[in-house]
Amino acid sequence: MTTLLYDSTFEGLLTAVFEVFEYKYDAVEIIAKENYTQENFFAETHEVITNIEKSDRVLKKLEENLGKEGISQLMLVYFSERKDLERLILSAVRHSINHPKQNILKDFGNDDILEISKICRSVGRERHRMLAFIRFELLQDEMYFAKIEPDFNVLPLIQKHFKDRYADQKWMIFDLKRHFGIIYDLKNVEFFFPDETQLQNFRNSEQFHHEEEKNYQKLWQRYFIKTGITARKNMKLHTQLVPKRYWKYLTEKF
Repeated sequence: MTTLLYDSTFEGLLTAVFEVFEYKYDAVEIIAKENYTQENFFAETHEVITNIEKSDRVLKKLEENLGKEGISQLMLVYFSERKDLERLILSAVRHSINHPKQNILKDFGNDDILEISKICRSVGRERHRMLAFIRFELLQDEMYFAKIEPDFNVLPLIQKHFKDRYADQKWMIFDLKRHFGIIYDLKNVEFFFPDETQLQNFRNSEQFHHEEEKNYQKLWQRYFIKTGITARKNMKLHTQLVPKRYWKYLTEKF
């Protein structure tokens, strides 16, 4: 067994996949360096240096065999943060190479492909929920801020939606679970990684609310209560559509 260690980036993972074929590894596993613990002292390790040319060659081959939709599905697997995501992606690539004229991502008789399909549905559903449940708060510096804790790493998957929809205002979305965010300055969207002090401020963003935001939240909560019809309340259905884990960041639930 040979263990390939990569830098946890998607480009690094594709570089590792390329080198599996380049060096003709058979019994192999791909692991992010940060997750690696050497349990077998006799195991051979190979450190992967991320190479954009190699990763692009893998992408080009995948696009030929699976199309852009297929690449998007494998990216959803990557953003799922599953412990076995590297194995699943390598398995899909190998299957694709062996059956170049077949859309292998529809081959649900293959256990790995079936699992990939399930992951894509779960990550896609979480992405959709983030688009629906994110609530921005106006801060004192006129920045609109939202915090999230999604089950999967979907922040990179939703940045284009918010850039297109809120192109005329500055905003920031922060993932409290993964400690990074995206920020839009009316021109570009960029990733940022705060220090410990900034992290605490993001967790307690309420203390930096603009006075206008405080008044808006009171008004919205009052409206939400007044328009609710008690006799037609169906909490079972409500929690199916809006799971409780999202409630703490919904203004109407404060």
